[in-house]
Amino acid sequence: MTPVSIDWEAEADLVVIGGGVAGLTAARTASLRGLRVLTLSKGGATDTSTQYAQGGIAVVAPHGDSVESHVHDTVEAGAGLCDVDAVRSIVEGGQAAVAALTDLGAVFDLGRDGQISRTREGGHSTRRIIHAGGDATGAEVQRALNAAGLPVLFGAAACEVLTGPAGVRGVMALSDKGFGVIQAPAVLLATGGLGQLYALSTNPPGATADGVALALWAGAAVADLEFLQFHPTVLYTPGGLGRRPLISEAVRGEGGILVDSEGDSVTAGVDPRGDLAPRDVVSRAIAARMRVLGTDHVYLDARAIDGFPQRFPTITASCLAAGVDPRTDLIPVAPAAHYQCGGVVTDPHGRTAVPGLYAAGEVARTGLHGANRLASNSLLEGLVVGERVGAAAAERLGERDRVTEVPARVIERAVRGVLQGLMTEHASVVRDRAGLDEALKRLKDAVTLKDAAPQGETTRDADEARAGIEDAALTLTARALLLAASARTESRGCHTRSDHPEPDDRLRHSMPVRLDEDGRPRLDT
Repeated sequence: MTPVSIDWEAEADLVVIGGGVAGLTAARTASLRGLRVLTLSKGGATDTSTQYAQGGIAVVAPHGDSVESHVHDTVEAGAGLCDVDAVRSIVEGGQAAVAALTDLGAVFDLGRDGQISRTREGGHSTRRIIHAGGDATGAEVQRALNAAGLPVLFGAAACEVLTGPAGVRGVMALSDKGFGVIQAPAVLLATGGLGQLYALSTNPPGATADGVALALWAGAAVADLEFLQFHPTVLYTPGGLGRRPLISEAVRGEGGILVDSEGDSVTAGVDPRGDLAPRDVVSRAIAARMRVLGTDHVYLDARAIDGFPQRFPTITASCLAAGVDPRTDLIPVAPAAHYQCGGVVTDPHGRTAVPGLYAAGEVARTGLHGANRLASNSLLEGLVVGERVGAAAAERLGERDRVTEVPARVIERAVRGVLQGLMTEHASVVRDRAGLDEALKRLKDAVTLKDAAPQGETTRDADEARAGIEDAALTLTARALLLAASARTESRGCHTRSDHPEPDDRLRHSMPVRLDEDGRPRLDT
C-alpha cells in the first residue's frame, strides 16, 4: 500500500485536538507543567461549542447545597447509567476548576450582595448554576481561555491518531500546507459533539463527530452514543436548517412557560417538575404535543420575566433578528440535536484503553452523564477533566516511537445531506425498530469508498479532503449510534423507543462499540 505523501512535520509532548473548554484547559495545565503542547483547531478561535453555551456552569453553592445533592441530581437525570464514583469525583472538582478559571480572568455575574449570582435549571434541586453575561457563559469561558495565549494551529483538521505497540505515536493532520505528521506520545480528543448528524442542531458546523471516529479508528471503545440529548427549545423559524439559536432553559428557570398553539401548557400532567423537568422529558412532551396538533413548533412565553433583555441579551438578539420580541411576543421553539451524553470511553481522568490517547469534554464518556445530561454539567466536566488530562499526559513523556511513514487508508462516507435526512427522520427524539433498520439499510446503500488522504496541492483540494474526512467521521458515528439504538430495546433517559416505551432492568448498563477486523462497528459483548 502506497504511503501518504507528507508535506510537513512537527513535534510535541501533547497534541490537543479541539480548541474549546476541555482542550484549552488541558493545554494550559500541561504547559504549566513544562510539556510542549500543540493544539489543533479546525476553525477559528471561537468556532467551538463552548462559545455557544448559554446556561452556565453547575457548581456546588457555598450555602444550602452540597456535593451529595449535586451528585443525586446528576444520577437521577442519568437514569441508572451514571458511574456514581465518577460523578462524585467530577462534582467535587467543580469549585477548584471555577476558581482556576476566575484566576485566568473569567468574570461571572454578581448578585445584589456582591457574590456570584446563581440560577436554577431543569433537574437541579437548588440554584447552583453560575453564569456570565446573562446568557453568554460559554463565550466568557472561551474568551478567558483564548486570552491565556496558548499556541493553537487554526484551520488544521486531525485525520488519524497514529499508534504503535506502545500506544500513541502521533497525529496525521491536514492544514493549508497539506498533510502533516505531529510526532507525539500523547493525544487528547476534545473535539466536541456530533450535532451535524442532524438537519437541526445547536452545534456549530464543525461538530462532525471527529473525536468519536478518531477513537474508533485508533482502537478505542465508545459507549452510550444512543443517548443523544435534544434540547427542547431552539428558536424555530420556518425552513431554518443547520445550527439554530438555543433558548436556554435558564429562561424557564426564571419563569418562562411552554405553551402550545392553543395556549395550553405543554408539560402539565407530564412530570411534577413541569417545565423544569430534565431535557429528555420536556423534549418528548413537546414532540408529543406537536404530533397531536400537527404543528412543527410550540411556544415559550417569557413575557412575565422582568428585565429579559438584560438577563438574556444573546437570546434577545437572536429573537429580534427573527422578528420576535420576547418582551411582547411568544417565542416559537422546537427540539433540536444538542449534546451527546456518551462518547469515547474514559476514566474520570480522561484516559482511554489506548495508552496515550485521552478524551475530555463532550466527546468523552466519563460516566458523568449516563443516559441523560443534567443541565450545565457540560462546562463543569470540560474544566475538571480537561485539567486532569493536562496533568496525566506527563505520564507519557518517556514514550517516543517516531512515525516514519503513514499508510494510505480507504474510508467510507455518505453524502452529508442524505445522512442528515436519514438520522433526522429515523433516529431523532422518538425512535422505533423499523425506522432504525431502515436508516441502517439506506445508509449502507449510500456509502462510497474514498481515499482518506487524496493528494493535491490546491486549497480547493485541501477543503475537499477535509470535508471528506468529516463526512467519513459522521458516517462511521451514525452507524455506531444506529447499532446501539437498535440494540437498546427500551426507553431510558434521552433514548426513547416508541416500540419499547418502558425501561428494562436487563439493559441497565452501557453497551460499548468497537470496530471489528473489517473496520465496521460492532457491539462489544
